Formats: sequence, C-alpha cells, structure tokens
Amino acid sequence: MTALLRYQGALLLRSQRWLAPLITYAAFVAAGIRPGDPALDSLGFAAAGLVPVTAWLVRICVTGEPDAARDCAAAAAGPVRVHTAALLTALAGALLAGAAAAAAALLIGDRAGAGTGGAALAGALAVAACALTGAAVGALCSRPLVRRRGYAVLAGTLGSLAAWLLAPSPAHGAVSALVSAAHSGTAPLPLLPLAGALLLAAGAGTAAALAAARRG
Repeated sequence: MTALLRYQGALLLRSQRWLAPLITYAAFVAAGIRPGDPALDSLGFAAAGLVPVTAWLVRICVTGEPDAARDCAAAAAGPVRVHTAALLTALAGALLAGAAAAAAALLIGDRAGAGTGGAALAGALAVAACALTGAAVGALCSRPLVRRRGYAVLAGTLGSLAAWLLAPSPAHGAVSALVSAAHSGTAPLPLLPLAGALLLAAGAGTAAALAAARRG
C-alpha cells in the first residue's frame, strides 16, 4: 500500500490539478477568518470548507490516470487497493490543507476562555470529521459509482451542501459544536461527529472500492 500511496501522491502533484481546490480553499479561509475573531468560530469555518474541497480532491485522484495506466496498476496490485490508495491520497491532501488553515486560525484568533490546547484539539477533531465527510461525498459521487463528469460535479456539490446543512451529518455536528462553544468560551470535543465521519467514510470508500473491483 505504501508504494501505491507514493504513486498516487506523485500523480496528484505532477498533474497540478490540486492547485484549483487548494487555491479555492485558501481564498475561502482568507475571506472568512479575521484577526481577533473567536478562535473556535474560525476553526469551525476552516473545517467546514474542507467538505467540498476533499470531495473535489477525491474526484481528481480517482480520475487522474488514463484508463490503460489504471488497468495496469489494478492488474498489479488489485483494483480495491488502487482505488483505496487514491481515496487516501485525497484525504491526506485535504488534512494537510485543513491543518494549515487551523494553525492560521489559532494564530490570529481570540483564544480567550477556550485555551490554546483545548481549541487546537477541538479544531483538529473538527477538521478530521469534515475531511472524512468530504471524502465520503467524493467517493460516492465520483468514478466508478458516478462516471459522467457533469453528473459527478452536480452530485458532489449537492452532497457537500447536504453535509453542511443536514443535522445528522458529522460535518454539520462538528462545526455546530465549535460555533456554539465559541459563545461559551469552552472548547468542545466533537468525538461523536468524528466517529460518525469515520464510519461514513469507511462505508463509502468500501462501496466505491468494491464497485471498482466489479468493473475491473
């Protein structure tokens, strides 16, 4: 799996297709996070932006190879492992971007009451929950489950909006916990949303990898 992750990471970096989602995310964070804002509010904002960005990165990673190259990789390592490596590569990229945004939010935000350590832990859990939720959206709305580009973009957009707005969504729960806690000054621990996001991402990733195996 390590070799596959390196291969997928090299494909992503060399394609430069990661620039568009990460520049968009940087602009989103820069527009929404201001010096002196409550740190928990800013962390929630930074985490929320990861949902569509991670879904976008997933689509980039699972469509980054020509069909012939992907068939060769699948023949050598198995389609399930190849698809899983693509999903994990996208998730890792999103988590790195989220960590950088969370660090910026902590540096310039008002940490009064929550404390640096508590705010950092809460932000890390929310970032992970939102990235995992976005990865689940991307896995369900990309190849091989949704093959046409237009349908995939539409499905990913609607899925990201649902993850933001629907109360059962782990991303919604994690962000809401941070925003609500910003007014009380006590850093939350959104462990339940994180657990839900892990289960959701694992289920969506498994479904997508098995579909990749069935389609050869």
